[in-house]
Amino acid sequence: MMLSASGPGPDGSTPGRPLTTTLQTTVPTTGPITTFADFAQRADYSLLESLKADPQATADGHDHQPRQVFSGHYVPVMPTPLPAPDYVAHSRTLFHDLGLGDALAHDDQFRRLFSGDITAAQGPMRPYGWATGYALSIYGSEYIQQCPFGTGNGYGDGRAISVFEGVFNGRRWEMQLKGGGPTPYCRGADGRAVLRSSVREFLAQEFMHALGVPTSRSLTLYVSRAETVRRPWYSPNSRSFDPDILVDNPAAITTRVAPSFLRVGQLELFARRARSGAHPEARNELQMIVQHLIERNYRPEIDPSLEFSDQLVELAELFRGRLTALVAKWIRVGYCQGNFNSDNCAAGGYTLDYGPFGFCELFDPRFQPWTGGGEHFCFFNQPVAAEANYQMFWAAIRLLLEGNPEALARLDQIRDGFAEAMNQEMEAMWARKLGLLTYDATLVNELLQLMVSSKVDYTIFFRRLSDLPEHLSALKESFYVSSSEELDAQWTQWLQRWRDQITANGDLSETSAAMKRVNPAITWREWLIAPAYEQAAQGDTTLIQELQEVFRHPYDELSEELAAQYDRLKPREFFNAGGLSHYSCSS
Repeated sequence: MMLSASGPGPDGSTPGRPLTTTLQTTVPTTGPITTFADFAQRADYSLLESLKADPQATADGHDHQPRQVFSGHYVPVMPTPLPAPDYVAHSRTLFHDLGLGDALAHDDQFRRLFSGDITAAQGPMRPYGWATGYALSIYGSEYIQQCPFGTGNGYGDGRAISVFEGVFNGRRWEMQLKGGGPTPYCRGADGRAVLRSSVREFLAQEFMHALGVPTSRSLTLYVSRAETVRRPWYSPNSRSFDPDILVDNPAAITTRVAPSFLRVGQLELFARRARSGAHPEARNELQMIVQHLIERNYRPEIDPSLEFSDQLVELAELFRGRLTALVAKWIRVGYCQGNFNSDNCAAGGYTLDYGPFGFCELFDPRFQPWTGGGEHFCFFNQPVAAEANYQMFWAAIRLLLEGNPEALARLDQIRDGFAEAMNQEMEAMWARKLGLLTYDATLVNELLQLMVSSKVDYTIFFRRLSDLPEHLSALKESFYVSSSEELDAQWTQWLQRWRDQITANGDLSETSAAMKRVNPAITWREWLIAPAYEQAAQGDTTLIQELQEVFRHPYDELSEELAAQYDRLKPREFFNAGGLSHYSCSS
């Protein structure tokens, strides 16, 4: 039995219903949600009800073999349960935000659902999940070569399966299993994620949220005590650039949560089909997914009474603002996405897909943690990569304005202003990091050069600078190497000029406090994270819990005990260490 593009879904639902913009639950929130039955009542599947299923999809969601998907916005898929799932962690912060009681993470049905057993679902939940397709663009160039069919119709959620969409405290959230088993997009892989990468993603998302960076969130993390998967990785003390051994690692599923998982690459996919006339409904499917993006991510800012062409122009401007602000925040906290393709770029303007990411320790504008990334996705190239992704977004929605020269001109003007908008965000970010009222290009550029020459630790340096030191000795705590007298003299001159500026700005204590609100006291250090997932593989989650607590308050002053562990330079033995200083995204 096949699904009709405009007919009922696997459960008899009819796609095409507009998304309701009033986000009200049918069940009043009177306290924490403590039962799975109450959790299920929050279900509200806007994507499944307003978009089209792949007409070639199976009716029961048992659709796990690689195949081409030619049309439709999603494929119904049953996730593959973890055998013998065991609790590893849940985010107390997100549970609180959603109004969930912490005990729910240990509830049998809840654990079954979020470890891949969707037979735990109960009404009004859907008894299947869904995966989506998207296109691949790298730095603004379209690719189909990596598609196993050579057509581009095989790209999509290879091991990410959404299993729930609902409204909690007036906000809509989608919940997606990472490592939930194969989908039609899995390109022959097993659809699993290992515990190592799952721990990294689980911790990183909540850390980024605490840093004040827009991001997908982490709900739960479960591990199988009966299933392992084999992946390339690094041998102990390896100095290899690429993985040099195969490692068996426990299979795990982390559930990531976001207002939506719509990506720039999804819009691209439907735009490519519309341009080529791939099928009669191609242009309509493009318009449907763009409308859905507006409803899911931008409706509070975009007046629904506007003409659709005007809504598109507003969408372009709002996304530009979110994307430029996001990348500036990444650089503020030292984050490098590593693989910022358009399919890893959330169309809602937040961080998505924590695979080959890393945080800069030893300052290097060319910092790139992923061995497959290259300099084009390095730390300081992220603004340019963002512009390339925005170009693909602009080109996709531009198709929907054909025949409207006035709207096209406004859209093109927004696109042409991306670089300047990005520059403004960056300048404002550097001014805040330095406690300046206005950006000073000379001061910032000289500082960055000094930081490179002195091999400073990015996080430690800016946190020490936030104390407004009068002497260079305080800053030298962040130096990885000894500096020369000549370099010290340059630092002293820079420090004096900087202090002259901030002293003229007003109250120094207020300046210091403001700087500490944007310059975190701690950062993600891979050599401190690795023991957490290594111990978790042996059943000990103590370090994961400690990291959760430390990462919840990254701007707070550390106790002496925590500072000794988390506020220190990277030990020499971890430089150039495979799996710690660099890693493949094998997971």
